[in-house]
Amino acid sequence: MPRADLFPEVTPYETGFLSLSSGHEMYWEESGQRDGAPVLFLHGGPGAGAGAVHRRFFDPLYWRVVIFDQRGAGRSRPLGGLVENTTAHLVADIEALRRHRGIERWLLFGGSWGATLALAYAQAHPERVAGCVLRGVFLGRAREIAWFLEGLARFFPEAHAAFRGFLPESERGDILAAYMRRLTDPDPEIHLPAARAWSLYEGTCSTLLPHPETVSSFAADRSALGLARIEAHYFTHRLFLPETGLLAAMHRIAHIPAEIIQGRYDMICPPETAFALAQSWPAARLAVIADAGHSALEPGIRRALVAAVERFRDFGFACGPHKGER
Repeated sequence: MPRADLFPEVTPYETGFLSLSSGHEMYWEESGQRDGAPVLFLHGGPGAGAGAVHRRFFDPLYWRVVIFDQRGAGRSRPLGGLVENTTAHLVADIEALRRHRGIERWLLFGGSWGATLALAYAQAHPERVAGCVLRGVFLGRAREIAWFLEGLARFFPEAHAAFRGFLPESERGDILAAYMRRLTDPDPEIHLPAARAWSLYEGTCSTLLPHPETVSSFAADRSALGLARIEAHYFTHRLFLPETGLLAAMHRIAHIPAEIIQGRYDMICPPETAFALAQSWPAARLAVIADAGHSALEPGIRRALVAAVERFRDFGFACGPHKGER
């Protein structure tokens, strides 16, 4: 019988910081089995950071769970740092972490921007990827960014009015540029209110039904600053993705098995994007969850994600030491 929900809470057996370029320090942790099958959790945003709940998607008696906070996000330092913070840098960081931890190949698990980054990494290093579990797919295309900034008003007019209304009327013609100016201002009295307004907007639109706890977690100063500043930075630069986009390079990973979990009423990343990805990926299976929005913690989404990870275990993801180069 498929597991009904998340696994119990688990404490990391090892944590650390990995020094990167331009003064960045990446927080990482491992939990579960030291000699288990490696799985890498990729958080969303960009800039959202990872949390303790994310360990619970994986059976701690089987998986070697590797979690890290991307440059400028979560526990990585400095918070909100934008210098040398691009998709290419994050892909290189993942490779550095893989080598540092002595892992040869791993399962990738990511949602929203985490799915974007998983695809970018897999296309750059297909030989290091055993499979993918992706949720709420975002491909970073111009129309997807425009949907977040403007299109969501069709379904969340109140939230969008507050998001837009935070700005002076004279600056509302270019929401992204106006927020970017405030989010990169060194004065906390300027950048923190902007970060809260951006993050509250995203949190409000992330679930099928109103969920005050989700919204409040987005609004906390530390998480809001990392999310809003880095997200605006990436949006301004079209996610630092190739002009041809990620779909153009799907031939590089066509053979890699994947499970794509998508909420039917995901308003942050509408289902058409997940469908387009599945159509371009012969080895992928798409599951649309009928009663869910965007959040990984929606009941139907989290059950489907746990089940997808379990299928990788059941169908031959080898458990045992995976020693790569150091």
